[in-house]
Amino acid sequence: MKIRGAVLESVGLARPYTESRPISIMELELEEPRSSEILVRMEVAGICHSDLSVVDGVRVRPVPMLLGHEASGIVERRGSNVRDLEVGQRVVMTFSPRCGECNGCRSDGRMSCSAGSKSNGLGELLSGGFRLKSGDRSIHHHLGVSGFSTYAVIDRSSVIPVPSDVPPTVAALLGCAVLTGGGALINVGKINRDTSVAVVGLGGVGLAGLLTAKALGVQSITAVDISRGKLEIAEKLGATKVLISGEFNPDDFKADVVLEAAGNTRAIENAISLTSPGGITLLTGLTAPDALAEFSPLKLVAESRTVIGSYLGSSVPSRDIPYFVELWKSGNFPVEKLVSGTITLEDINVGMERLAKGEALRQVIMFS
Repeated sequence: MKIRGAVLESVGLARPYTESRPISIMELELEEPRSSEILVRMEVAGICHSDLSVVDGVRVRPVPMLLGHEASGIVERRGSNVRDLEVGQRVVMTFSPRCGECNGCRSDGRMSCSAGSKSNGLGELLSGGFRLKSGDRSIHHHLGVSGFSTYAVIDRSSVIPVPSDVPPTVAALLGCAVLTGGGALINVGKINRDTSVAVVGLGGVGLAGLLTAKALGVQSITAVDISRGKLEIAEKLGATKVLISGEFNPDDFKADVVLEAAGNTRAIENAISLTSPGGITLLTGLTAPDALAEFSPLKLVAESRTVIGSYLGSSVPSRDIPYFVELWKSGNFPVEKLVSGTITLEDINVGMERLAKGEALRQVIMFS
């Protein structure tokens, strides 16, 4: 079938992206879903830093690639082996497909699926190969999803069904921002109302973590960022203290669990310095492969502190997305407030430039 999608053809082009236009909107040919796959009609797709990091070359991925990994949509067709989803059902896309058999899949979310990680790195679907073409060219899939498109073929393991009364915008954000930020605090940080929490980096992931802490009744929530505008938003969403990065003495502010969600070394160093003795520093941001951070190993030992990485919030999507759905339904978890703007597919380069400039939280693409 013919679809329209946002394809990255050149990596590392100069900014502004509104002029260099690294992403092209083109007509593509989409194959039928194979036995373990489904055809999804996209409703909403969020623009995430993980998309931007492919555009600017920080995360090396093969091109041409149809971008987008945070999305929600409607099942239009099922492969012959997909029997637990119905046509017309709303699903959330997740960017970590799971084979269900490897050591990673048996780690309760702590590690990624080895087969899924391999297929994501190759820009293929979990069962191998491509389902997208432009003429004679194969187009790579982004993290098994390629959500910046009108339709997508996706492995069954990359989607989680949600009730129809969950709006598509909320559903989309559950699959990346919420699983990563909120999931890390719940699954690794094990926070409760008596845990003091700090969030370093107030993009979609960081603010999703802040909302999660607030929803769980945490009494002390510190927000840290270089942007005063984002700190104002954090206060409105429930932060009890806000700090401008680089303008405070880390010895004066400590938290039991510190979530780093910026993906740069300065933020990582800030997060480690803000962690209390006996506390946990959660790293969720993706830095450049050659980035190095400085910290004192002596303090980690002497103060019995833990620094741990958490990919996709160490989540099991089939378990955690329903949990966050119920949290949203309670009225205490207003995920929709993370959305800073809506755009069309044709404005994707504009959206990427806004994200690169730090002007946006979560922009979402709305598909009619």
